[in-house]
Formats: sequence, C-alpha cells, structure tokens
Amino acid sequence: MKKTSLLIIILFAIYAVSMAQPRAIGGRLGWTIAPSYQHQIGEKKMIQADVDFIGYALWGVQGTVTFNWLIPLVSVNAGSLNLYPGVGIGGGCDWGWGGSGLVDWLQGSKHPWFICGFVGIAGMIGLEWNFNFPLQLSIEYRPLIGPQFFKNGRYYLYENKSVGVDFYHRGLWTSAIAVGVRYKFGGK
Repeated sequence: MKKTSLLIIILFAIYAVSMAQPRAIGGRLGWTIAPSYQHQIGEKKMIQADVDFIGYALWGVQGTVTFNWLIPLVSVNAGSLNLYPGVGIGGGCDWGWGGSGLVDWLQGSKHPWFICGFVGIAGMIGLEWNFNFPLQLSIEYRPLIGPQFFKNGRYYLYENKSVGVDFYHRGLWTSAIAVGVRYKFGGK
C-alpha cells in the first residue's frame, strides 16, 4: 500500500511540475521511434531531449540533447509557426548481425554479430506549428556525427576486424529525419 501511495504522489508531482513548464512532451517518428521533451528557456530558446529506439535493420538506442533558438515565422489566430535551429550532443549503442541486419539473422545467416557505440555532435533544424489548443506538430532534421567504436564480428566493410574506431555516418539518416507530435503545456 505504501508503494502505491508513493507512486501516486510521484506521478502527481511530475504532472504538477510539467503543467507549470511552458513547453511540450510527446514523440518523434521517422526511421526510429523516440519519446521527446522540450523545455523552454527564456522566450526564444529551448532544450530538446530525445531517446531514439532503433529497430529496422539494427537494434539500438540513441540519446540526444540539443539547445535550440526559436525564430517566430508566422502567428495567426489558428496558432504559430516557428523555426528552430540548434546544436547539441548525443550518443548511443546499436547492435545486430553482419550483412543486412535483422533480415539476415531471421533467415539464419552465419554472419557474426556486432556491437557499436557512438558519440557525437548533433545539429538540429526544425519547423513547428503550435496550435491554439495543446498540440504541436513538427518536422525535424537532427543529424549526429562523430566517432563510433565497434567490437566483434564483421562490421559492414571491415572484414576480420574484431575491434575498431570509425566515423559514425548512420547518424546522418537513422533518427535524423522525423515528424514530431507533442502535447504542449502552458506558454505560447
């Protein structure tokens, strides 16, 4: 009973704090699926945090935090349109099987598995429409580039390497382009 009461109090506190914040919470959908949170700082800046779950030809997770500048473009009775460029950091890990990933693995491929960790610099360019009711729609391009570290098996073009460092290029397309749908808390 105490655990249930404590959980209810924690959920209520999270709800109360989030209602006082002038930004949005929701998700991004593209090559990955990602819960997303935006927190406004001042009138024309915000921080966006996303956790992308990779699951097409690879499995993995990527976390990214960007600092964005809000540039108002249009404001009408139906809502407002904002542009938001930004920069940030990110990192994560993906894993799978050599070859074509999940498809080869399901077909019983003999290619060895790999695991890859990566970190990098994230860029952001987004366009959001804030309705007069609590809904925000956006389209974003958030590339992530930097080093990747891999271990075991065959890693794409690198036959017979068991450990290595390379340039993380999948961040230019996996989890980069997405459509966002968020519940907008108080504020503009």
